[in-house]
Amino acid sequence: MGASGSKARGLWPFASGAGGGGPESAVAEQALVRSRGRVVPPFVFTRRGSMFYDEDGDLAHEFYEETIVTKNGQKRAKLRRVHKNLIPQGIVKLDPPRIHVDFPVILYEV
Repeated sequence: MGASGSKARGLWPFASGAGGGGPESAVAEQALVRSRGRVVPPFVFTRRGSMFYDEDGDLAHEFYEETIVTKNGQKRAKLRRVHKNLIPQGIVKLDPPRIHVDFPVILYEV
């Protein structure tokens, strides 16, 4: 499983000070974040799309083309994955917004 959280220190005011320092370093780190004047919401409204557009304008995760292979006098059709001339989908709006992976909240149902 890959880590999907942000690794940069000082980007999130609610990030833990996991660096060996005591509570003083965590407070100092949060004070530095607050001094920038940047308020970070706990929600994610957009994400990077994982699909691609091909030359025809079709949208998919993967594209294949059929090729005819002649082997021992017999024609066979094979699928070959297309890697060229694909355009990334770009930014996708999330509806509804998601909670950020680094937001320290425990969700439970009563």
